[in-house]
Amino acid sequence: MGVTIKIKIYRAIDEPELCQQYLIGHREVLEVYGIAKITSNNDDWVKNPKVYVISAESVADKELLCGIRVIKVGGTQPLPVEAAIGKLDANIYDLIKNNSEHGAGELCGLWNSRKVAGKGLSYLLVRMGISVLNQLDINTMFGICAELTLPMFKGVGFEVEESLGKKGTFYYPKADLLAYALIIKDTLKLNKADSVEREKIFNLRNLLHQKILEKGPKGELYIEYDLSIPKSWLTEETVNQTNKRI
Repeated sequence: MGVTIKIKIYRAIDEPELCQQYLIGHREVLEVYGIAKITSNNDDWVKNPKVYVISAESVADKELLCGIRVIKVGGTQPLPVEAAIGKLDANIYDLIKNNSEHGAGELCGLWNSRKVAGKGLSYLLVRMGISVLNQLDINTMFGICAELTLPMFKGVGFEVEESLGKKGTFYYPKADLLAYALIIKDTLKLNKADSVEREKIFNLRNLLHQKILEKGPKGELYIEYDLSIPKSWLTEETVNQTNKRI
């Protein structure tokens, strides 16, 4: 029988205890792979009002199994991709600035517990991260990925941003690890996404609450989705932006 997992999205500032569980789980995974120094591995984002966390927990025991973060430009910190690439290629700053007017952000902090390794949850989380961007008014999405995960990110619509680094590549977070700078230039249409993935993303956008049986490489998962975003989150954004201009 498959594992039942519940997915939800929340603002980091609203769920400090869940964020601490996320931090612990993320760091444990990074330490296993010896890359704990990546720019997304910090706790500054916990107080950033424009950080949205998607996490999955086991329905049976409420254990947090995996997570990913969507960060919108305009919060209390720069995007992690700016810190990662900025020292290597300063063009990242203008690229993000030029796309911020119509909403820009970054997908980062992806991790999953070794208990669910190989069950396809990483792909599900990336898919869900893209599916909520229309609710958050994010039209351009940035990211960084390793060579191993490049096909996964390309599947949901990312393309390599060849204007940065050496045709979009640079060595990060270690001198022997090749990384790719990524971008989705139109998160609403997702013209670069794989047709099957695109259909799944639009299905999630149209049905924010649903239960689906997902078949991963190592077994079935019963997923309970709740990806609805309260309008008050964006209303508060608008109020804060107006106050800054006054």
